[in-house]
Amino acid sequence: MPALRLEVFDTAIAGDGTTQPMVEGALVEEAKVASFEQGYSAGWDDAVAAQQGDQMRIRADLARNLQSLAFTFQDARSHVLQAIRPLILEMINRLLPEVARESLAPTVLDAITPLAEELADAPLSLVLNPAVRGQVEDLVRQATGLPMVIEEEPSLPEGQVYIRFGMVETKVDLSQATADIAIAVRSFFTLNT
Repeated sequence: MPALRLEVFDTAIAGDGTTQPMVEGALVEEAKVASFEQGYSAGWDDAVAAQQGDQMRIRADLARNLQSLAFTFQDARSHVLQAIRPLILEMINRLLPEVARESLAPTVLDAITPLAEELADAPLSLVLNPAVRGQVEDLVRQATGLPMVIEEEPSLPEGQVYIRFGMVETKVDLSQATADIAIAVRSFFTLNT
């Protein structure tokens, strides 16, 4: 059986009987390069689109996770604050007034010292609640040695003392400071709920 011969379509028979290619080799190469570039460009565009899609998905996942963490943090913070609230309020109600009572005499002394240096010749007068007289009087006498007149005023809160040197008057009010601190702490817990 004779060998099968396939017809070549990209050549033409010239007038002298020789075969010549119908398309020049350079044009074929240009077509190959153009199709390669087109395929490469399409592949690159697909890769960029896929990467952008991945980045958008990653950003969305990250945002969702951060939002979840923020809620988790807020929940944890809220639970911790609610757990310590009774302790803090009890400290404010019991410990803070006691601390204020103990620090009243040193606070009065701190307020008297600068005034005593300026107005050493004026008489010292203290107006206070009778319950704190001994504590304040003893510390001021020991520390300054100034002669003083003490007026007891039962209507004053225990944490309040008026100090007078002649015409100059100063007020020490730890009762109000204690009340302000208690209000601030209660407001803090109210805002956080």
